[in-house]
Amino acid sequence: MSIILGVDPGSRITGFGFIKYDNGRVQHLDHGVINVSSIESFSERISIIGQEIKKLIQSAKPQIISIEKIFLGKNADSAFKLGHARGIIIYEAELAKLQIFEYSTRLVKKGVTGRGEATKEEVQSALNHLLKIKIGTKIDASDALALAYYQTLQMELQQRLQGLKDQRITKLSSRSYL
Repeated sequence: MSIILGVDPGSRITGFGFIKYDNGRVQHLDHGVINVSSIESFSERISIIGQEIKKLIQSAKPQIISIEKIFLGKNADSAFKLGHARGIIIYEAELAKLQIFEYSTRLVKKGVTGRGEATKEEVQSALNHLLKIKIGTKIDASDALALAYYQTLQMELQQRLQGLKDQRITKLSSRSYL
Protein backbone atom coordinates (compact mmCIF):
# COMPACT_ATOMS: atom_id res chain seq x y z
CA MET A 1 0.00 0.00 0.00
CA SER A 2 1.32 3.43 -0.95
CA ILE A 3 0.09 6.94 -0.38
CA ILE A 4 1.05 9.26 -3.20
CA LEU A 5 1.19 13.03 -2.98
CA GLY A 6 0.76 14.74 -6.34
CA VAL A 7 1.89 18.37 -6.51
CA ASP A 8 1.27 20.99 -9.17
CA PRO A 9 3.76 23.65 -8.05
CA GLY A 10 3.18 27.35 -8.43
CA SER A 11 4.57 30.47 -6.79
CA ARG A 12 1.05 31.78 -6.11
CA ILE A 13 -1.18 28.67 -6.14
CA THR A 14 0.14 25.16 -5.54
CA GLY A 15 -2.21 22.25 -6.04
CA PHE A 16 -1.97 19.03 -4.06
CA GLY A 17 -3.74 15.70 -4.18
CA PHE A 18 -3.44 12.45 -2.24
CA ILE A 19 -4.19 9.03 -3.67
CA LYS A 20 -3.88 5.63 -2.00
CA TYR A 21 -2.69 2.80 -4.22
CA ASP A 22 -3.13 -0.75 -2.95
CA ASN A 23 -2.73 -3.83 -5.17
CA GLY A 24 -4.17 -2.15 -8.25
CA ARG A 25 -6.90 -0.30 -6.36
CA VAL A 26 -6.83 3.48 -6.51
CA GLN A 27 -8.57 5.59 -3.87
CA HIS A 28 -8.86 9.37 -3.68
CA LEU A 29 -7.94 10.62 -0.22
CA ASP A 30 -7.83 14.42 -0.42
CA HIS A 31 -7.05 17.38 -2.64
CA GLY A 32 -6.80 21.15 -2.42
CA VAL A 33 -4.65 24.19 -3.02
CA ILE A 34 -2.13 26.25 -1.14
CA ASN A 35 -3.10 29.78 -2.14
CA VAL A 36 -0.52 32.44 -1.32
CA SER A 37 -1.49 34.82 -4.13
CA SER A 38 -2.46 37.59 -1.70
CA ILE A 39 1.09 37.76 -0.28
CA GLU A 40 3.30 40.28 -2.09
CA SER A 41 6.71 39.05 -0.93
CA PHE A 42 7.97 36.26 -3.20
CA SER A 43 10.29 34.85 -0.54
CA GLU A 44 7.44 34.78 1.98
CA ARG A 45 5.19 32.94 -0.51
CA ILE A 46 7.89 30.31 -1.13
CA SER A 47 8.46 29.92 2.60
CA ILE A 48 4.74 29.39 3.27
CA ILE A 49 4.47 26.87 0.42
CA GLY A 50 7.33 24.91 2.01
CA GLN A 51 5.72 25.04 5.47
CA GLU A 52 2.35 23.90 4.10
CA ILE A 53 3.87 21.04 2.09
CA LYS A 54 5.72 19.93 5.22
CA LYS A 55 2.42 19.91 7.17
CA LEU A 56 0.69 17.91 4.41
CA ILE A 57 3.50 15.35 4.39
CA GLN A 58 3.44 15.05 8.18
CA SER A 59 -0.34 14.59 8.33
CA ALA A 60 -0.89 12.17 5.42
CA LYS A 61 2.47 10.36 5.62
CA PRO A 62 2.91 9.65 1.89
CA GLN A 63 5.75 7.45 0.68
CA ILE A 64 5.85 8.95 -2.81
CA ILE A 65 5.61 12.42 -4.34
CA SER A 66 4.80 12.99 -7.99
CA ILE A 67 5.61 16.52 -9.10
CA GLU A 68 5.29 18.37 -12.37
CA LYS A 69 8.51 18.92 -14.29
CA ILE A 70 9.47 22.48 -15.00
CA PHE A 71 8.62 23.86 -18.40
CA LEU A 72 9.76 27.00 -20.11
CA GLY A 73 6.80 28.93 -21.43
CA LYS A 74 6.83 32.39 -22.92
CA ASN A 75 7.90 34.06 -19.67
CA ALA A 76 11.32 33.11 -18.31
CA ASP A 77 10.66 34.95 -15.03
CA SER A 78 7.62 32.74 -14.38
CA ALA A 79 9.69 29.63 -15.09
CA PHE A 80 12.32 30.74 -12.59
CA LYS A 81 9.67 31.38 -9.93
CA LEU A 82 8.14 27.97 -10.66
CA GLY A 83 11.61 26.50 -10.21
CA HIS A 84 11.85 28.04 -6.74
CA ALA A 85 8.46 26.58 -5.77
CA ARG A 86 9.49 23.15 -7.08
CA GLY A 87 12.78 23.44 -5.20
CA ILE A 88 11.18 24.03 -1.80
CA ILE A 89 8.68 21.20 -2.42
CA ILE A 90 11.41 18.76 -3.47
CA TYR A 91 13.48 19.87 -0.47
CA GLU A 92 10.64 19.03 1.93
CA ALA A 93 10.03 15.70 0.14
CA GLU A 94 13.71 14.82 0.41
CA LEU A 95 13.78 15.68 4.12
CA ALA A 96 10.78 13.37 4.62
CA LYS A 97 12.59 10.63 2.66
CA LEU A 98 9.85 10.35 0.01
CA GLN A 99 10.46 8.71 -3.34
CA ILE A 100 10.40 11.59 -5.82
CA PHE A 101 9.07 11.25 -9.36
CA GLU A 102 8.83 14.05 -11.91
CA TYR A 103 6.62 14.03 -14.99
CA SER A 104 5.89 16.41 -17.83
CA THR A 105 2.40 17.85 -18.15
CA ARG A 106 1.95 16.36 -21.61
CA LEU A 107 2.85 12.85 -20.41
CA VAL A 108 0.42 13.06 -17.48
CA LYS A 109 -2.40 14.35 -19.69
CA LYS A 110 -1.82 11.48 -22.14
CA GLY A 111 -1.83 8.94 -19.31
CA VAL A 112 -5.04 10.26 -17.76
CA THR A 113 -7.06 11.16 -20.86
CA GLY A 114 -5.29 9.39 -23.72
CA ARG A 115 -4.36 12.75 -25.28
CA GLY A 116 -1.24 14.74 -24.48
CA GLU A 117 -2.89 17.93 -25.69
CA ALA A 118 -5.99 17.53 -23.49
CA THR A 119 -7.26 20.67 -21.77
CA LYS A 120 -7.14 21.07 -18.01
CA GLU A 121 -10.94 20.74 -17.97
CA GLU A 122 -10.74 17.42 -19.86
CA VAL A 123 -8.20 16.12 -17.34
CA GLN A 124 -10.45 17.22 -14.48
CA SER A 125 -13.47 15.52 -16.06
CA ALA A 126 -11.51 12.29 -16.56
CA LEU A 127 -10.36 12.35 -12.93
CA ASN A 128 -13.89 12.98 -11.69
CA HIS A 129 -14.90 9.80 -13.55
CA LEU A 130 -11.83 7.68 -12.72
CA LEU A 131 -11.76 8.57 -9.03
CA LYS A 132 -15.55 8.86 -8.65
CA ILE A 133 -15.32 12.32 -7.09
CA LYS A 134 -16.29 15.92 -7.78
CA ILE A 135 -13.17 18.06 -7.79
CA GLY A 136 -15.00 21.34 -8.31
CA THR A 137 -13.31 24.42 -9.71
CA LYS A 138 -9.83 23.83 -8.31
CA ILE A 139 -7.88 23.26 -11.54
CA ASP A 140 -4.55 23.29 -9.68
CA ALA A 141 -5.86 20.54 -7.38
CA SER A 142 -7.01 18.42 -10.33
CA ASP A 143 -3.59 18.86 -11.99
CA ALA A 144 -1.99 17.60 -8.76
CA LEU A 145 -4.39 14.65 -8.56
CA ALA A 146 -3.55 13.85 -12.19
CA LEU A 147 0.12 13.64 -11.23
CA ALA A 148 -0.67 11.29 -8.33
CA TYR A 149 -2.98 9.19 -10.51
CA TYR A 150 -0.36 8.97 -13.25
CA GLN A 151 2.10 7.68 -10.67
CA THR A 152 -0.31 4.81 -9.90
CA LEU A 153 -0.35 3.96 -13.62
CA GLN A 154 3.45 3.81 -13.59
CA MET A 155 3.44 1.60 -10.50
CA GLU A 156 0.92 -0.75 -12.10
CA LEU A 157 3.05 -0.96 -15.23
CA GLN A 158 6.13 -1.79 -13.15
CA GLN A 159 4.21 -4.53 -11.31
CA ARG A 160 3.07 -6.05 -14.61
CA LEU A 161 6.55 -5.93 -16.09
CA GLN A 162 7.99 -7.55 -12.96
CA GLY A 163 5.34 -10.28 -13.19
CA LEU A 164 6.26 -10.97 -16.81
CA LYS A 165 9.94 -11.04 -15.91
CA ASP A 166 9.27 -13.46 -13.03
CA GLN A 167 7.23 -15.73 -15.33
CA ARG A 168 10.01 -15.77 -17.89
CA ILE A 169 12.64 -16.60 -15.26
CA THR A 170 10.44 -19.39 -13.87
CA LYS A 171 9.87 -20.77 -17.36
CA LEU A 172 13.58 -20.70 -18.19
CA SER A 173 14.66 -22.26 -14.88
CA SER A 174 12.17 -25.13 -15.26
CA ARG A 175 13.69 -26.25 -18.55
CA SER A 176 16.08 -29.18 -18.49
CA TYR A 177 19.20 -28.82 -20.60
CA LEU A 178 20.56 -32.36 -20.19
